[in-house]
Amino acid sequence: MRKLGLLGTAMGLAAVLVGLLGTAGVAAPSSTAMRGVWIASVANTDWPSRQGLSAEQQRSEYRAMLDRAVANRMNAVFVQVRPTADAFWPSPLEPWSHWLTGQQGRDPGYDPMRFLVDEAHQRGLEFHAWFNPYRVSMTDDPNSLVPTHPARIHPEWTFSYGGKLYYDPGVPQVRRFVTDAIMDAVSRYDVDGVHLDDYFYPYPVDGRRIPDERTFAAHGKGFDNIDDWRRDNVNDLVSGLDERVHAVRPDAEFGVSPFGIWRNASSDPAGSDTNGMESYSSIFADTRRWVREGWVDYIAPQVYWQFGHPAADYAKVVPWWSRTVEGTDVKLYIGQAAYKVGQPNWTDPAELTHHLTFNAGQPHVEGDIYFSAKSLATVAEEAMARVVHDHYTP
Repeated sequence: MRKLGLLGTAMGLAAVLVGLLGTAGVAAPSSTAMRGVWIASVANTDWPSRQGLSAEQQRSEYRAMLDRAVANRMNAVFVQVRPTADAFWPSPLEPWSHWLTGQQGRDPGYDPMRFLVDEAHQRGLEFHAWFNPYRVSMTDDPNSLVPTHPARIHPEWTFSYGGKLYYDPGVPQVRRFVTDAIMDAVSRYDVDGVHLDDYFYPYPVDGRRIPDERTFAAHGKGFDNIDDWRRDNVNDLVSGLDERVHAVRPDAEFGVSPFGIWRNASSDPAGSDTNGMESYSSIFADTRRWVREGWVDYIAPQVYWQFGHPAADYAKVVPWWSRTVEGTDVKLYIGQAAYKVGQPNWTDPAELTHHLTFNAGQPHVEGDIYFSAKSLATVAEEAMARVVHDHYTP
């Protein structure tokens, strides 16, 4: 649901933003279609641009990103507020994020989450709080965490895989804790949406097996194989979080942005005409079931491929997702790879605008989300200008 009542608050800013940005389309649009942008904080991808910036520097950077989003006629931002089992708000359960201050647990001197939400709303932008559920650290050394971190207090909740540390989704206490950590923010801030990314079980690393056999032995009763059990663990998190989010904020949207391929048709007749990695069997995310069961309000698959891609052609993947949401109440937003503009096989600056032209012919596509904010000001600036001209200008 687009919260159209908020959009009018942006209109008074239009004249100011024209002067600041020199762009014709500056007010958050009244379109009911999703026009979103991801603002990633992990590894300081988008915001803050680096660790240890002063509170005022952080605020200034964020305001500039929002002003650009409005100039690009966006109507929503998806801001990563829990990138690595840490917090961008004063959480009683997890430490302050080191992506903010450079030191985990250090108070940034203000409430970033309150600021993030308020600044978005002042511009008529929806604020979707983006959480990564299971990633604990970008290294596998638990000693890099503050001593009070739950992952150090409960090492039995974690495993190391591919050089990173993760919470084990198969531990029931972990799923409860992750949900509680997310709900602390959801209950305290006026968020318009709650958003999970594509990281559930970790992406496969060649030659490595996920070290959860003992967890399966302890908690896998009733399952004949570990893969079905892993999928059930992820299903439990998604369906449970859906219930709790709507109990607290009935009008908020709960959604997930999964990897763009559920299953290939060669694995399942219901799958897509693709031959790439499958979320179903690689990261144990049964995304099609989430849609069919109504456990999400929207699905935003990362269709990060161009037209004609040999493993996952954009022209084949998007129609598959459109058919998947058909007959359900689940909205379909397409995740767009703005960061790929200019890369090999993505040299046409009109690729993104062609995607939206194609989407217009798909009956169930209800908008797009772009990854990520920094890209729209750098490599994809020209491509985004074409999108705005071709699709977002009245």
